[in-house]
Amino acid sequence: MALAWSAPGHAQAPAKAQPAVYAAAQAEQNPMLATLKNLVHIESGSRDYGGVSYIAQVAAERLKALGGEVQTIPAADVVRLEDTPEQVGPMVQAVFKGRGQSRILMMAHMDTVYQRGDVDKQPFRIEGDRVYGLGVEDEKQGVALVLHSIAMLQKLGYDHFGEITVLFNSDEEISSPGSRRLISALARDQDAIFSFESGGLQGTLHLATSGIGAMFLDVEGKSSHAGAKPEAGVNALYELSHQLLQMRDLSQLENGLKLNWTIAQAGTTRNVIPPHARAQADARALRAQDFQALQDAVQEKIKNRLLEGSKVTARFELRRPPMQASDAARRIAAQAKAIYQDELGIPLHVNDVALGGGTDAAFAALNTRGGVVEGMGVCGYGAHDMYGEYILLDCIAPRLYLVARMVMALSEPATAR
Repeated sequence: MALAWSAPGHAQAPAKAQPAVYAAAQAEQNPMLATLKNLVHIESGSRDYGGVSYIAQVAAERLKALGGEVQTIPAADVVRLEDTPEQVGPMVQAVFKGRGQSRILMMAHMDTVYQRGDVDKQPFRIEGDRVYGLGVEDEKQGVALVLHSIAMLQKLGYDHFGEITVLFNSDEEISSPGSRRLISALARDQDAIFSFESGGLQGTLHLATSGIGAMFLDVEGKSSHAGAKPEAGVNALYELSHQLLQMRDLSQLENGLKLNWTIAQAGTTRNVIPPHARAQADARALRAQDFQALQDAVQEKIKNRLLEGSKVTARFELRRPPMQASDAARRIAAQAKAIYQDELGIPLHVNDVALGGGTDAAFAALNTRGGVVEGMGVCGYGAHDMYGEYILLDCIAPRLYLVARMVMALSEPATAR
């Protein structure tokens, strides 16, 4: 069946744009939409091992067809977090070799937050300038954009880069327990790392992201009959409530440190004093040392107990480290901004202060000499919104142009801006 959108046509390139690259980006838009439609209709929730395995197979076949040295890597070195499933999905790695010196890593994730069957509620469709679909913004667009940026460079006959490495993982939405170590290892010797999360409706590039952690509080009390002899018990719910209230001032918003208790459980039966209680908090920080300070503060707080006989323990889990803007990232972002604004006439916003979100870019930034830039994906909105997730149609060709031109700028530094 023919696709429902119209071709972008042969719009005249802006005066300062490179005509061949501009035309190639325009021509690649419809093929990318076709790929995106296929990817959206592959259900790939992080815990759906069959789904993520299948989308990895599809991605690997596409990368092989483009001439990459491709391997599908099972998640064997898994960091076991509180919610890590028994089976974590695979990664797909591809290497494209050129005749230059530059080394560039392009990252995107194939998994979504949705459950099998949800795609029927949000199928792929185009309405005006919006492209809807389950996972279309977060982050099927990133996978498609990488595939078609590589295809575009090949059609242009461009091979002045040294090596482009592509990594697609399938566990980002569950904090990348199986891929985080590979991401860090691959990023180590790169000149530039591009992560293809959407930059929002403005297409903002992000050079800093928040660290994400989870704090767990466990209380052990003693059960007893709530009516006949409550005094014989130790009410774990009372103790948990005391602990949460005395920790309500641990956030330091002026420094970007946030601790918010979000989940709690206690008790089993109405007429039994609860012997166990548990709470979980979301923690955010801009600096790794702030997480350590937070852990120390919590350990000090729990020494102050409400009930004699209660036992309180706290445990911290690092979900993602913070990423701080580096000089290398600022230089790369400045090149991207110049290309977008000067050659296409489109403003490009660059943010070097973390806003609270965290991504796989932070794992890439842990130990790399290159600059890490997040938000290279297509402009969009509504991540994790089953009915409102979309990307902007008019942003696709400009983003294809940007990726191709950034590869060129990094591969030919003598002519780069």
